[in-house]
Amino acid sequence: MIALMKRQSFSGALTFGIAAGAMVLTSCSTIESRISENPELYRNLSSRDQALVNQGHIRYGMSRNAVWLAWGSPDSKVIGNMRGHSTETWIYVHYATYPYYPYYGPYGPGFGFFGDPFYDPFYYSLIPPSIPYPYKTVTFSNGRVVSFQYLVPS
Repeated sequence: MIALMKRQSFSGALTFGIAAGAMVLTSCSTIESRISENPELYRNLSSRDQALVNQGHIRYGMSRNAVWLAWGSPDSKVIGNMRGHSTETWIYVHYATYPYYPYYGPYGPGFGFFGDPFYDPFYYSLIPPSIPYPYKTVTFSNGRVVSFQYLVPS
């Protein structure tokens, strides 16, 4: 009876893991996949914009479609106004993982105990927290890029 329950539990966990992995893999798009799935959008770009899209770059005056081909779908959009014109800003987010430092208490690594004044479940967690930060933004007015920013790796 216990062996059957363990097998069902393992089977359920395995199914969940495979489904979660498939979702992650299918949700990732690349420049190449966006171009191959939308060849008409790519063909309608100027040769200059096609070259930029292929490199994952954008420029001032570029269309929304070209930016989408180069950078993909944004994580969020913000509607605004700039100098009397309506704007739409696309925000792209990355996640930084906080450094992991295991707790080496009296019970070994990873074991804090109740009442430990120095125990912080986020600091000593086996799964370090991810901290979101915007790493790219692009602002459109009348369907064209009027501003963009991105973090340059140091």
